[in-house]
Amino acid sequence: MDLKQIFTRIQNHHSAMLGKEHYRAFGILVPLIQIDGQIHLLFEVRSLQLKRQPGEICFPGGGVEKYDPTPQDTAIRETAEELGIEKDSISCVYPLDFFVQSMDGRIIYPYVGFIDNIEKIKPNPDEVKEIFTVPIEYLRDMKPEEHRLTFQVQLGEDFPYHLIPGGKNYSWKTREIVEYFYFYKDYVIWGLTANILRHFLSIVYEQENGEKK
Repeated sequence: MDLKQIFTRIQNHHSAMLGKEHYRAFGILVPLIQIDGQIHLLFEVRSLQLKRQPGEICFPGGGVEKYDPTPQDTAIRETAEELGIEKDSISCVYPLDFFVQSMDGRIIYPYVGFIDNIEKIKPNPDEVKEIFTVPIEYLRDMKPEEHRLTFQVQLGEDFPYHLIPGGKNYSWKTREIVEYFYFYKDYVIWGLTANILRHFLSIVYEQENGEKK
């Protein structure tokens, strides 16, 4: 193979995420709803019957299925199924920043959307224990608690130390992540949901602060 052939193949390659086939995509919706003239964010408490994260607080959403054209369609479909509403009750859907959870093998695609009437909501009890809403103004000036987690490399007994410089003394890097905790009444919002919430609030209020200057 000559240089021309190599560059022809590179030019014809469409770049994407390396190893994407090992990750599952998820579409998540941050639902906004108007109550008594105020904008609220809607949260779910996951059913206690669920095998994964029962009783935890989340935004509606789920894994992208083959029949979902895009993660946005997933977010809308899952929200409609979980809240017992029609898809056309959800409007003004816009993307936030997507991110990769390497340890969980997930790519998270969050969106913001508006639900036109809270009275239409009939949560699916198989998935949702209850719902609650929080006024966006309540969250505006709230500083979440921050707690740090450190992850370290744990190698198998058959790892080939003899193939790497330094062998067993190789300096592996540790990874630190920050977990955020928001509190509202008796509810604790943390983990993925808190990260999405924090990102959403930073966009809304940093933009607003910029406009005020």
